[in-house]
Amino acid sequence: MADHEQSFGAAGLPETLIEGYESFIRGRFLADHDRFEELAVRGQTPKTMIISCCDSRVAPETIFSAGPGELFVLRNVAALVPPYEPDDHYHGASAALEYAVMALKVSDLVVLGHGQCGGVRAYAEIAADPDAPRLSHSDFIGDWIKMLGPAADRLGVRPNPKDADYVERLEFESVRQTLRNLRSFPMIQVLEHHRHLRLHGALFRIMDGRLLLLDESTGTFNPVCDGAYAAAFAEARF
Repeated sequence: MADHEQSFGAAGLPETLIEGYESFIRGRFLADHDRFEELAVRGQTPKTMIISCCDSRVAPETIFSAGPGELFVLRNVAALVPPYEPDDHYHGASAALEYAVMALKVSDLVVLGHGQCGGVRAYAEIAADPDAPRLSHSDFIGDWIKMLGPAADRLGVRPNPKDADYVERLEFESVRQTLRNLRSFPMIQVLEHHRHLRLHGALFRIMDGRLLLLDESTGTFNPVCDGAYAAAFAEARF
């Protein structure tokens, strides 16, 4: 069967989902049954919100080995959040953000970018082609990734999707841009000022599994857990 083809179970769902659910029920759900019961009765109290890309290769719960109820996760194209815009339009990302910091009172908010981001590359491709057709009102992705414009401007060079170094730099800058957008929200400004909320920028490299953390005092992204990373690969057998 080709990779893009799927078989379907009796319930109508893809067979892979049925098998995954069966494995979950027999394994993790039974092992963590008390935890799920507690979450159902008492509700969720995560301390950390992760804003991540919806790319299927980047799963925050997997990257951080998080259990149920530990992370409040918002996933969308390129891990972007619009700036504060109090109007009558629908704002899913802003609503999730508001719920996390005002209702759940998370103490840490992590913007998690990633390598080989399709949304970042798509922006570079559109920006590099002056003859590209103007966006239509139904071009949701194109309209969404226009938020990367200020990030691209800060790089100070012409967008070049064929230059891997440029695309990587834009991936890093997109994380910084989302942090800037987050800080345009009055509630974020107040909570961060009073040290009730900490903002973090990070990037996960799919190719080698590296997690890089933004040091805002220097503007650089630095590897996390160097010792554990080196030890893991020293023991690995590929």
